Amino acid sequence: MILENVDVVNDISKEDFQKSYFKKQKPLLIKNFASRWDAFDKWNLAYIREKAGDQEVPLYDNKPADAAKSSDAPVANMKMKDYIDTIKSKPSDLRIFFYIITDRLPELLKNFTYPDLGMKFFKRLPTLFFGGSDAHVLMHYDVDLGDFMHIHFEGKKRILLFDQEQSPFLYKVPLSVHTIYDLDYENPDYEKFPALQYAKGYEIFMEHGDALFIPGAFWHFNRYLEPGFSLSLRALPNKPSVFANMLYHVFIMRYTDKLMRKLFKAKWINYKQKWAYKKSTEALEKYLKSE
Repeated sequence: MILENVDVVNDISKEDFQKSYFKKQKPLLIKNFASRWDAFDKWNLAYIREKAGDQEVPLYDNKPADAAKSSDAPVANMKMKDYIDTIKSKPSDLRIFFYIITDRLPELLKNFTYPDLGMKFFKRLPTLFFGGSDAHVLMHYDVDLGDFMHIHFEGKKRILLFDQEQSPFLYKVPLSVHTIYDLDYENPDYEKFPALQYAKGYEIFMEHGDALFIPGAFWHFNRYLEPGFSLSLRALPNKPSVFANMLYHVFIMRYTDKLMRKLFKAKWINYKQKWAYKKSTEALEKYLKSE
């Protein structure tokens, strides 16, 4: 992979952000962004444990989804306090996915301020994501194609970003928003996946309070280097073409894939993996011939 650093600032005006990053759909890391919140001291695992400790939460791990089950089925359920105790006491790949604040812990809504950067945030869905020190999220892009601010808390986190033009080199699985399951983005096997070495993207390391602007439809791979959690604030697509593409992703592509998965189970999963490998191999051959 050909990775570079994103631009990093300590602060930025709405005008500069809109001109240089939002309109250009270019990622940006804002250091210590959340530290300006009045309730910044409440953004830690201890506070979450205190306020939501008895809540039952679904958990996910690093393994690919079972072909015989729904792709979003959890591997286990646990009380929040037990989950936090687990990830703080030992290495763990357990994650909490899409914890909706407005439904599960609405008092947290008082503890942050939406960034004044000209983004129209979808205020129904501020969400939290948690992970242990061995947890990672499969390379994917979000099905709603929305731009979002990703604000991280507690331990360090590594993120890889790629725009959609890099899809041919990432082994994108058809009728989905993720890449081939056994592609290891921490220790890439370029002999097995030779196209990946030509993918151009960004590598970011986030710390407590940092905010990352991730443009819509950007591929992202998240790796928790230490136990921590992140807040995502989303903005729905406002361009007609992107909005139409979002509707296709959410209501046609996703449900077509669910139906095929239900009908053919592992055969469908294996077929898509082979298809993805074939398409990226063809893209690599085309690219090398043009060089």
